[in-house]
Amino acid sequence: MKIVCLDLEGVLVPEIWIAFSEAVGIPEFRRTTRDEPDYDKLMKFRLDLLKKNNLKLPDIQKVIGSMEPLPGALDFTQKIKEKTQLVILSDTYEEFARPLMKKLQWPTLFCNSLEVADDGEIKGYKLRQKEGKKHAVEAFKKLNMKVFAAGDSFNDLSLIQGADFGCLFPAPHSIKKTHPHIPCVDTFDALLEKINSFLN
Repeated sequence: MKIVCLDLEGVLVPEIWIAFSEAVGIPEFRRTTRDEPDYDKLMKFRLDLLKKNNLKLPDIQKVIGSMEPLPGALDFTQKIKEKTQLVILSDTYEEFARPLMKKLQWPTLFCNSLEVADDGEIKGYKLRQKEGKKHAVEAFKKLNMKVFAAGDSFNDLSLIQGADFGCLFPAPHSIKKTHPHIPCVDTFDALLEKINSFLN
């Protein structure tokens, strides 16, 4: 059996933290896993910034509620699901992802969760497991599944490299430059072509 594993933000939906940055007018929130390879360092930076600006979970959820999948993403995921299983492997959080999963017609999602106080303050985060994307691919392969994987950030490299076949989609120049051996495509049509080659 073959399975397709995709990252979420930057692949199927816009980057949540960038959208939030634009909504609240604080450019520091634009920093993502495309810029910072150390996820723990990035999240501590975000939590400190939220606290400093008295911003809470409902503030972020309000922005997420207004977001839409990237143009063509829903059609793209539907085409994959007609042929095989699709799993979204993301470092986002259950508390963020639900409205976006609804708009993508509920693909399977593996992600993390937040620690939230009664007043909505985000106190911390709980990883499903460390290097969850990498371990998910390893687990699928132990179940004798062939895995195709795609993502756009530093935290997707172990996902792509651990898969039977994978590519960057779409990735910033900094990642493409340091990982020239990993194929990269920039459109859903090109990515679907690679997935179809893998499935056939």
